Amino acid sequence: MAFGTYAKGARTERELISMFSEKGYSVIRAAGSGVNSLSPDLLVFRKGAQYAFECKAWGSGSLGIQKEKFLGLLEWERNSGITTMIAWRINRLGWRFMHLAELEEREKNYTVTLKRALAINRTFEDLL
Repeated sequence: MAFGTYAKGARTERELISMFSEKGYSVIRAAGSGVNSLSPDLLVFRKGAQYAFECKAWGSGSLGIQKEKFLGLLEWERNSGITTMIAWRINRLGWRFMHLAELEEREKNYTVTLKRALAINRTFEDLL
């Protein structure tokens, strides 16, 4: 992974950490986040709510998650019982959140288009 891509990803993860922290959530950033880890990037907890997020900052018309990573996230969700989601920071539109089941399986990855993410339209405020 190029350093610029890693830095952008880490910056967007820190943004989401700050957003949840400001709302009273406890947040953990996973070790190895962004380095082919099979665990999600962020764990977010507050009494009665718990989420695991794979965070992406991508400016194109669709977002893809490699099959191995996606299947690891599914396994994580099954093992932990924590709602695991994709958190996509879309340029000029902010964060959108998708459940794993909302992504579409393709030959090499699981994907969600920008159009579909905006149709789902699950925002940060919807998770609070």
